[in-house]
Amino acid sequence: MNDRAKAGKDAPRPLIEVRGLTKIYSGASGSPPAVNGLNVTIPNGQFAAIMGASGSGKSTLLYLIAGLAEPSAGEVLIDSVSISSLDDKARAQMRNRRIGFVFQRFNLLGFLSARDNIEAPRLMGWKPRNGARSIDELLAAVGLENKRLRKVSELSSGEQQRVAIARALINDPDILLADEPTGNLDSRNSEAVLDLLLRLKADLGVTIVMVTHNPDVAMRADRIIQMKDGAIEREMMTDEIEPSTEWTRRPAGRLSL
Repeated sequence: MNDRAKAGKDAPRPLIEVRGLTKIYSGASGSPPAVNGLNVTIPNGQFAAIMGASGSGKSTLLYLIAGLAEPSAGEVLIDSVSISSLDDKARAQMRNRRIGFVFQRFNLLGFLSARDNIEAPRLMGWKPRNGARSIDELLAAVGLENKRLRKVSELSSGEQQRVAIARALINDPDILLADEPTGNLDSRNSEAVLDLLLRLKADLGVTIVMVTHNPDVAMRADRIIQMKDGAIEREMMTDEIEPSTEWTRRPAGRLSL
């Protein structure tokens, strides 16, 4: 077997595939698409960062991958299954079983404890897969086992984001989607959250897609996908970027991955 064939055989399987994806918001007549004909593949186990200025389409892309928004054209496939073609019930089942979502503003219930916030999806009727992790395991994974009964409103911003990440892991997902998970945090808490995401990737094998506007945050990922005006402007693997080089100043253009 030659080296190219061996590399293809050993390559991680595509977990997320975006094909010709377009999103035009209703009522935005004459405006350019929020996402315009995107094609991108994210393999199993990769940590990908989606970057771009405000209005570049990065958060819209994340919501389309999650099945939380309907594409105007094209499709999203999760493990070769087109979620865009599923009905609402089947799409919700796919999302509940395969995807965890972390919001920038946490979306937690401040009057409930950390433990109850993590358990909320189960209390609302979600049924875990066999072997799903316990609440205490998730609290330990995010380093909050000693604050399980503390009300979320009494926790720091960094701790609240860790609760939100634990809640996103309640269904033992293959994919973790994070929309600006460090956007409301100071530098110390941002580092702690990024360290946690990297540990989850290493320990649990979770595939992570993270939206961020911060180049320093993006550099912690395996791969950067930079968007502009609803399209992919360029892509690069972070281990190909020289530490002394400000990658945002490089000429636009898609790198060979």
